[in-house]
Amino acid sequence: MLHDARPWLAHYPPGRPATFVPDHPDGLSMLAAAVDAVPDGAAAHYRGTSLTWAELDRGSDALAALLVARGFRHGDRLALCVQNDPAFLLGLLAAWKAGGAAALVSPMLRARELDQTLRDCEPAALLVLADLYEDVTRAVLAPGDLGVHTVVTVAGPDTDRGEPGDTLDLAAVLATGAAPPAPARPRPGDVAVLAYTSGTTGRPKAAMLTHANLAHSAQTYRDWYGIAPGEPVLALSPVFHVTGLVGGVVLALLLGSPVVLTHRITPDAVLAAVRAHRPAFAVASVTAYLALVDDGRAVPADFTSFRVLASGGAPIEPAVADRIEAATGHYLHNVYGQTETTSPSHAVPPGVRAPVDEATRSLSVGLPVFGTVTRVVDDRGHDVPVGEIGELVTTGPQVAAGYWRNPEASAESLPDGALHTGDVGFMSPEGWFHVVDRRTDMIIASGYKVWPREVEQVLAGHPAVREVAVVGIPDDYRGESVKAFVALRPDAVVSEAELVGYCRERMAAFKYPREIELVARLPRTLTGKVLRRELRA
Repeated sequence: MLHDARPWLAHYPPGRPATFVPDHPDGLSMLAAAVDAVPDGAAAHYRGTSLTWAELDRGSDALAALLVARGFRHGDRLALCVQNDPAFLLGLLAAWKAGGAAALVSPMLRARELDQTLRDCEPAALLVLADLYEDVTRAVLAPGDLGVHTVVTVAGPDTDRGEPGDTLDLAAVLATGAAPPAPARPRPGDVAVLAYTSGTTGRPKAAMLTHANLAHSAQTYRDWYGIAPGEPVLALSPVFHVTGLVGGVVLALLLGSPVVLTHRITPDAVLAAVRAHRPAFAVASVTAYLALVDDGRAVPADFTSFRVLASGGAPIEPAVADRIEAATGHYLHNVYGQTETTSPSHAVPPGVRAPVDEATRSLSVGLPVFGTVTRVVDDRGHDVPVGEIGELVTTGPQVAAGYWRNPEASAESLPDGALHTGDVGFMSPEGWFHVVDRRTDMIIASGYKVWPREVEQVLAGHPAVREVAVVGIPDDYRGESVKAFVALRPDAVVSEAELVGYCRERMAAFKYPREIELVARLPRTLTGKVLRRELRA
């Protein structure tokens, strides 16, 4: 049966639109509105300095003028390889003004990974941290076969080296004050960014996110949580990932609000920025919040300026949400989405606590956001009854146009514009969606299905456990059996055998882990998703 949207309506934020109508069709329209409204207002706060909207407009003009003068053409890509810095904003807007798109490249990549990514997105130009250029990027570009005709470097806050002599210095480019001959006016359907998937199950793919996608998702954050123009937005996620891009940079652009940037996301830097600028909104992985909580210096008074703290990128265990609420004074609102949904497809409304399903112990990821429909389907693509588990399939204005130069993957995951998420879950009779696990992570032990998250939730309830991940391992007798990797809380002491016994008392015989390995930390993506394939290896 189809999943009826009517039960959701009572939970929606007040004043929700019956149909979604964007305030602005593209990112440059958002910029123009901010410059007109508050030219001398702060567009970004960064480590004791601020950048106004007028300065951002002029600076991105100068960078766009350089790109166009050096052969950047309509549809070209500018690769952005920086941290949470003002340079990211300048590069993003310059790419659009020059008629192209921004390719978001993680500055954490090493040479082999960077080479693969640049060969995939084929950028005409590159904006990169100076240290990263000298240590990694210069060697990747040395063969000269990547087609990059312009490299602009920007000094990081901790560098003690000069700008590389074989590149252009961003500060010098901005000082020219040049303007492009005819700044481009993007259309809503034009590709705005290439955003790479997390690659938890294989090589990352570049989702083509359009200006319309960005407009919808930024406006969703604004209207869903009631963030007001001018209220600061904390970039608590990497801006080169879709969560930080949309829930930080583009949201601030839409609001005409300052985005609070900290270069790297460390407890020291974030806490100092929160105390100095008193932001109203942040969305980040649960690991970012746990880092603040475990640091021990943050107190609820530090978070009184926030309207809401939202978490996306990885599931939240109920016990972890309780810990964060105790430390910050805020209930952590789940946001669910993927790179291909331009961040949010589901969210928990403000002032509402997500229900916990008693059978799976999963915390709901929320309700479909404005204009979004999600089906739950079986292996043949047929809708399953309410309450039954299947794959989530999402359609809406935020769903990506496809994968960059990868028609096979687009046809498989995005047929007819419907995203087959690969996530397995269900919808409750009240309309709440729950994600149980990734379809590819299911374990078959003695013929029984075991969802890793159920085992993880049991272990997360042990007072010594900080974080846990579960995978299937080969077993001659059972086919597969369950293995858990556990990181303990500081100063906690417990043995693997004790943890196995803890699970055996609380789970069916086919579910509890036969092996537990204590580790210092779990391998994760920058957005907090556990890299299970590394654990299996």
